[in-house]
Amino acid sequence: MSEMKTTCTQSVSVKPDLKQAEWKQTLQRHAEGIAAMACGVLTFGAWMLQDSGMAWTFVLYVLAYCVGGYVKAKEGLVTLYKERELDVNLLMLLAAAGAASIGYWFEGAILIFIFSLSGALENYTMKRSSKDIASLMDIKPETALLYKDGKESQIKIEELNIGDFVIVKPGERIPADGIVREGVSSVNQASITGESIPVEKEVEDSVFAGTLNGEGALIIEVTSGSESSLFSKIIRLVQEAQSEMPPTQQFIERFEGVYAKAVVGITLLLMTVPHYVLGWTWSETLYRAMVFLVVASPCALVASIMPAMLSAISNSARKGVLFKGGAHLENLAGIRAIAFDKTGTLTAGRPEITDVVPLQDYSKEQLLWIAGSIESLSEHPIGRAVTEKAEACGRPLLRPKQLTAVTGFGVVAEFENETWKIGKEAFVDARGKHEMLSKLTQRLEMEGKTVIFIQNDRGIAGVLAVQDTLRPEAKETIAQLKKLGITIVMLTGDKRSTAEAIAVEAGVDEVYAELLPQEKVESVKALRERYGKVAMIGDGVNDAPALATASVGIAMGSAGSDAALDTADLVLMNDDLGKIPTAIRLGKKTGRIIKQNIVFSLGVILLLILSNFAQFLSLPLGVIGHEGSTILVILNGLRLLKS
Repeated sequence: MSEMKTTCTQSVSVKPDLKQAEWKQTLQRHAEGIAAMACGVLTFGAWMLQDSGMAWTFVLYVLAYCVGGYVKAKEGLVTLYKERELDVNLLMLLAAAGAASIGYWFEGAILIFIFSLSGALENYTMKRSSKDIASLMDIKPETALLYKDGKESQIKIEELNIGDFVIVKPGERIPADGIVREGVSSVNQASITGESIPVEKEVEDSVFAGTLNGEGALIIEVTSGSESSLFSKIIRLVQEAQSEMPPTQQFIERFEGVYAKAVVGITLLLMTVPHYVLGWTWSETLYRAMVFLVVASPCALVASIMPAMLSAISNSARKGVLFKGGAHLENLAGIRAIAFDKTGTLTAGRPEITDVVPLQDYSKEQLLWIAGSIESLSEHPIGRAVTEKAEACGRPLLRPKQLTAVTGFGVVAEFENETWKIGKEAFVDARGKHEMLSKLTQRLEMEGKTVIFIQNDRGIAGVLAVQDTLRPEAKETIAQLKKLGITIVMLTGDKRSTAEAIAVEAGVDEVYAELLPQEKVESVKALRERYGKVAMIGDGVNDAPALATASVGIAMGSAGSDAALDTADLVLMNDDLGKIPTAIRLGKKTGRIIKQNIVFSLGVILLLILSNFAQFLSLPLGVIGHEGSTILVILNGLRLLKS
């Protein structure tokens, strides 16, 4: 009883600790936004009390400056100390301090409030996923079954050496790159090559770490260490591609330093030169310098971009298109080529029966019913495709007798008092193979289809053709993209014949087939050299490095792997390819609005500066003009909410 009480006491004490930890995490996550709102409340409170002459007004303004400006001041000072650079953060705080130094506390507080709120919104919107490769690691094998001196032992994959032999049982992931030395099985290589149909593996065939073994047991000789495997290379490629800083960000950082230095330098000159050159009084000189510092502050410039980006992102999210940051929307507007993965992206990602050709006295429906009944006990993807197609005809399927799966070839079964074989060409008997059948097989294979043979006691009863079919919206999407002047490219690990057949049907311009993940990356790099900005659309783990390398990586939200979703810059939440042209048009409109805002805000700043030099602009009017332009560009950006 005492033990039970102790346990209960401990469980109760844990809950407050968990709640406290969650509360702290929430505060940390939203700290910048909370500080900005607190700054606004304190500023409003001080403004309400400023006519009362109370000391609280001064206290509230000081608190507003400290609370709202702390994060930006810290960032600006860190940049100044570590990089010896002035940035816009420090410039805004100097402008606010300058306003306060000549008695305009409210104007300075408003500057800090707007700038801190903009920074908080930018932080929420622009923060990219931090889970980069966590999902890749989830399917990375941790252990291997080592076979040495006739004994089996479980070891970590890091302990494997080149030349070791490992046993891979049915349903297990292959732990290392290697060569099959014993056994036959089908291996699902979708995580590496993107092939929709499992590949039959026999002795001397190569296999990759992270791929899924099918129904047969394999003994594999290890040919590379865990850190040199193709799977590990995928992880490194994602890391390297995501660590590269985009050119736009580099330009913005350079611009901030130059702009801040120029404004501070001009302000210092204005604090002395006009007194001697223009004969202004020291009071007027200092006043004009502070007005310049305020009106030259880039509030409107900052607001030119973020509200428009946020509005466009919110708009697209409601339509099932999720951007992970505003920069990706900007990049999407400028793309000149889009590279599509095939399996699971342009196609549905699962094999379907496309042709049923009877060669005896059966109708198509009868032949399909027989094949579907026999395959109803099979777990092979092609077998399931046959069964689903047969069930769609409406006739109830029967169960076969004495079904035997021959690994790597097909199935044998007793059905309707006959012996049936269903599988690849090498599995059926030579009798019954004739010239017409050879031509039929060749034609179907040229169309990118996998041919399945059906044999009974009398010979070849017919053939089925299996293919990964095109998504319904794919052709229309590609047609719309071409109207936008975009080149369509297919990058796939599948066979060339299959890829070219799908490409012709979809209207793809260029095809690159039989690619491994690193080859997809090289292809994307080559496309970027030819076209400039390039988007990549994929759904699998094997697509993650190419998604990270592209100017804009686009992932399928429902069918996509976790790795593709984490790596991509844009996610199609409903797997609707038709949203891509809409997103591009939205990106182009966003770009136009941002350009309008930038030109307008720069024009206002220039006008205010000239008015200040003409000595008829007061500080309150300068703040009104400056913040008024900020409000106008924000309202212009908000138009994108309903576009």
